[in-house]
Amino acid sequence: MRTESEREKTAYVMAPRVGMETDGKDFVGVVDLDPESETYSELIDTVEMPNKGDELHHFGWNACSSSCHAEGLARQYLVVPGQRSSRIHIIDAEDPRNPQIVKIIEPEELFEYDLSAPHTVHCVPGGKIVISMLGNADGELPGGFLQFDQEDFTIDGRWEADTGEWEGMHYDYWYQPRHDVLVSTEWAAPNTYYPGFDLEDVEAGNYGDSIHIWDWSEKRHEQTLEFGEEGQIPLEVRMSHNPEETQGYVGAGLSSNIIHFYETNDGTWDWDVVIEEEAREHDDWNMPVPSLITDTLLSLDDQYLFYANWLHGNLRMYDVSDMGNPRLVDTIWAGGLFGDRQEIQGTDIRGSPQMLQLSRDGRRLYWTTSLFSSWDNQFFPEIAEEGSLMFKADVYPDEGRMELDEEFLVDFGDAPGGPARAHEIRWPGGDCTSDVWQ
Repeated sequence: MRTESEREKTAYVMAPRVGMETDGKDFVGVVDLDPESETYSELIDTVEMPNKGDELHHFGWNACSSSCHAEGLARQYLVVPGQRSSRIHIIDAEDPRNPQIVKIIEPEELFEYDLSAPHTVHCVPGGKIVISMLGNADGELPGGFLQFDQEDFTIDGRWEADTGEWEGMHYDYWYQPRHDVLVSTEWAAPNTYYPGFDLEDVEAGNYGDSIHIWDWSEKRHEQTLEFGEEGQIPLEVRMSHNPEETQGYVGAGLSSNIIHFYETNDGTWDWDVVIEEEAREHDDWNMPVPSLITDTLLSLDDQYLFYANWLHGNLRMYDVSDMGNPRLVDTIWAGGLFGDRQEIQGTDIRGSPQMLQLSRDGRRLYWTTSLFSSWDNQFFPEIAEEGSLMFKADVYPDEGRMELDEEFLVDFGDAPGGPARAHEIRWPGGDCTSDVWQ
């Protein structure tokens, strides 16, 4: 089974410093996850970026489960984009605890294809890497996809061949080559979300409410699933790891719903809202506070769905053995606006559960607490002063429960060079949110 795996001993963690009071350079942190190590749960190395202002956000590998079988390819290089700078860094992680930058692709090379703001990195079959690009060279719509070579990281050009009725609003994507499909989601134009969140932008239709179905082999837009108010700001998309399935979930951030999408018998796609998070009253808000679902993941065996409610301050665990009928099994509250636990080890929880990563055996769930620099500063300004945090819960899949590990804490406020915002997490051996099987 895919869930049979050695315990993770190292994590790579994005750590931007954009918008911090210290105004330093971003870095990729190396966190020790080996409980037998003297430096367990510590930041043991940092790969500092050469420029300020990148806003590292999401990253991925040059090769993953859909391409590792290809001769000569290995999961060795991290592809690390800057969201704001549109600069892409290539990090050699052959030595897992001593990674090094070996190449930098400057933003002007991306602008040549009228694209900016790189986000999701997936390796794909055929020796290629495809990155979702959220804007054009001016930070407006349309965005697109940019394709790179896996060996020398040269740019091939745009991936999409026929955009059809797609208007270019973009964010995350997942693909399943066995079923000839790619599914993409929507956030907004970079110039809309860069300054922070403004409700007037939602009312003006500047944020997304749809996902898009693409023909994988033809690189052609096929269908739009428009959610309307039930699916405002659909962010992370997670399809079944089982390559025989044609279904998945997307978390609609602002609407705070989990949407199940699936292929129907006639080959078109449909959707249902399967989980709804209720907004809550707060003394400091003049409107009910949405939970703001920011990250979701499926365990490698597709049995459990986890997601984070960043404003409310909790993360949920659902049994999704029947994907159309999720069943809540456990919740952890930690930080946020409503969490009943606001400190661990005497340290105030700055922010709330946000980016998630699950061990490959499904027994340890890790998370960080920063979302995006301007949004952090708006909703949890203490992160800008003191940095964010990384936590862990022990998961018991046979019992359908999880338990916060109060002995584990990585404080990115203590990072060399000053506080940073811990964000996305990756394992050297691949993980739940990047690996695709054919």
